[in-house]
Amino acid sequence: MSRQSSAPTPTAGLNSDLLLGPVSGTNTFEETVQRLLQTVRLGLIAPGARLPPERELAAKLRVSRDTLREAIGSLAEAGYLIPKRGRYGGTFVSEVIPTPRVNATEPLAGDPHPSITAAEIDDVLTLRDILEVGAARAAAGRLLTPPERELLWSSLGAAVNAGADEYRRVDARLHLYIGELAGSPSLVPLLADVRMRVNELLDAIPLLSPNIAHSNQQHEQIVIAILTGRPDTAAEAMREHLSGTALLLRGFLD
Repeated sequence: MSRQSSAPTPTAGLNSDLLLGPVSGTNTFEETVQRLLQTVRLGLIAPGARLPPERELAAKLRVSRDTLREAIGSLAEAGYLIPKRGRYGGTFVSEVIPTPRVNATEPLAGDPHPSITAAEIDDVLTLRDILEVGAARAAAGRLLTPPERELLWSSLGAAVNAGADEYRRVDARLHLYIGELAGSPSLVPLLADVRMRVNELLDAIPLLSPNIAHSNQQHEQIVIAILTGRPDTAAEAMREHLSGTALLLRGFLD
């Protein structure tokens, strides 16, 4: 006798594939996490069910198996997936899916503003994109002094060398300094306000090691574009960087 599952099982090979199409753009890790999160949280693969085999899933998403493993490992650490070894192993969806904390009806210990809505998330991310992409463009268009250049480079180094417990603090400092280099004193307070709101969202999702490494690579691209006086390149690098964070926030919190 087959055991009946309490959760509805999606049609095999149809619904489960809706969000597992090719990943595009440069934020492959973040978008892979987002696709898997959406698939799990929308029930396209039921709790307790197994994901497609790694080789097949990587082919569907058109990402490397290393990227896929990093995404699966990060989501396993966050409680969404369970890797199992052995003959009947694979990657399984957790029986109990974690609830996005910012939308919880009852706040958990340390959770800031659990009533934040999807519209508010969109508002914060849109404002951040407008301000920070423009700041990177403006900073790259200025003739920086030697002390400004040195401080920008050292701020990048601090982010690269930061441990997990201090990463978000030094990451925020780097972004705010780029805003300061834009040359508008009125801009920095606006950036600081937006960053406070972004940090409230970031505090509600796991800190993923592969995302930190990827973010630092993008930070370097942004900083080098600023130091070499390429406004368009700096703006595009910042836009790509912010889109990676946005993918994770929307994946975990929407």
